[in-house]
Amino acid sequence: MPTYLSPGVYVEEVSSGSKPIEGVGTAVGAFVGFTERGPLNEPVLVTNWTQFAQTFGESCPGGYLPQAVHGFFLNGGGSAYVVRIPHLEEEEPDSSGSGARPRFARALLPAGTTGGRPALSVRARMPGAQGDVLGVEVVDATERGDGLVKLLVKQHGKVAETFDNVSLHKGPTHVVTVVNEGSKLVRVEQLPEAAATEASATEASAVDRHAAPAAKLTGGTAAADRPARLTAQDFIGEALERTGIAGLEAVDDVTMLAVPDLMSAYERGWVDRDGVKAVQAAVIAHCELMADRVAILDTPPGLNALQVKNWRSDETGYDSKYATMYWPWLKVTDTDSGEPVLVPPSGHVAGVWARSDESRGVHKAPANEPLRGVIAPELSLTKGEHDQLNPIGLNCIRAFPGSGIRIWGARTLSSDAAWRYLNVRRLFNYVEESILQGTNWVVFEPNDAKLWDSVKRTITMFLRGVWRDGALFGRTPEEAFFVKCDEENNPPESRDQGILTVEVGIAAVKPAEFVVFRISQFSDGTALDE
Repeated sequence: MPTYLSPGVYVEEVSSGSKPIEGVGTAVGAFVGFTERGPLNEPVLVTNWTQFAQTFGESCPGGYLPQAVHGFFLNGGGSAYVVRIPHLEEEEPDSSGSGARPRFARALLPAGTTGGRPALSVRARMPGAQGDVLGVEVVDATERGDGLVKLLVKQHGKVAETFDNVSLHKGPTHVVTVVNEGSKLVRVEQLPEAAATEASATEASAVDRHAAPAAKLTGGTAAADRPARLTAQDFIGEALERTGIAGLEAVDDVTMLAVPDLMSAYERGWVDRDGVKAVQAAVIAHCELMADRVAILDTPPGLNALQVKNWRSDETGYDSKYATMYWPWLKVTDTDSGEPVLVPPSGHVAGVWARSDESRGVHKAPANEPLRGVIAPELSLTKGEHDQLNPIGLNCIRAFPGSGIRIWGARTLSSDAAWRYLNVRRLFNYVEESILQGTNWVVFEPNDAKLWDSVKRTITMFLRGVWRDGALFGRTPEEAFFVKCDEENNPPESRDQGILTVEVGIAAVKPAEFVVFRISQFSDGTALDE
């Protein structure tokens, strides 16, 4: 209570305690796979294709992740986390024989055109192929020969970073200090003139005293004919080390997860079919553990209807309400060459999920929606084939004359009829996560009837809004949901343990998957009986 010491009028702002529940986001994707460059094993948020291309590159030879992210944004995706895993042999033997060390692109060059200058050893900050696209150039900043130079860092032949008027002498403007603190692409070490010749024997390129002071960084990647040392565990990762799929445990707002380059690794022979199943099982386990996201699984390439049925039912047999599977692959235009290529559908599908959430709501099944940027499905299927695939939870992509290419299925991989439909699972994820985040204020509040009424009122207001949006089945709110928080489900023994129990039930709207018209003939005409 405030203390009043002198007469007067006082104004106090009083908090009601309870706060309205706001709906959480439902369309944040996560993609794990291969890119040309970018941070390794670190979830990076991107909100558009340009941002992705600047960070990870527009393409990746043999990789599908750039195409998946491009399809995600093209189809309506708004934001996504990207986890890049190494896919080339980015290690070289340690000279000590004690193990391996990262392979970094390097270069040596004279520090300026004036004779008698020490050499600079330049190394890429990131290992592997992303270092091989870098180059460096050093020019004298002045004609006075006072030791000031300009260093240019090029990426793909274009100037990416410039450090002007840096010094070759010790001090605050020393080239090593300025570049190593300011550059995101390279690290620099200054070698004395006498050491340059000896160092050139072990560095990536030698110092040519008569050449222009510019060099291309080399040595970041292994020879093209050397296999990459990649296993299923590289995809799965470790939660404590924040690597791979497991590293996404630290990201709370992800709602859908895809690993398109698992199929790239399978095509290259880096993982076999058992490896594919191991990674997909890990993806499902991750989504079930987090309980707030759904996996979008791809099938191996080149499967016909019978083969994909066997893959779904016999080889994998996944049973999870937190996973979906889509088939067939899609023919799209390559982001690099412009040529038609086949890609897994997961990225484009994730974009459609996001677009449907934005235009209709998470309760709407993300099906009967056109796929943007798709030339054609890998193959066409008949209705008879579709009849075999839909009941086992395989969501098919079909081309319809005059209607384009559309997702024609909205099922999870669950055998439980209560969780058969994808929109029901994602609606529950949305409601559960919204209530969870919107009731944090309850923790440590006095567990009494006043709190019970406040919690019940807050959740009821939120669910009434969900019902008004058409996400719940029922003519009235009472038919659509209930919230129970009273002395009956919060007895003294529970309160003594510090437990507050709230029971919430909702009647989710299910999609009209089968539309049936019963038509009978009468003597006086035709009538339609629903």
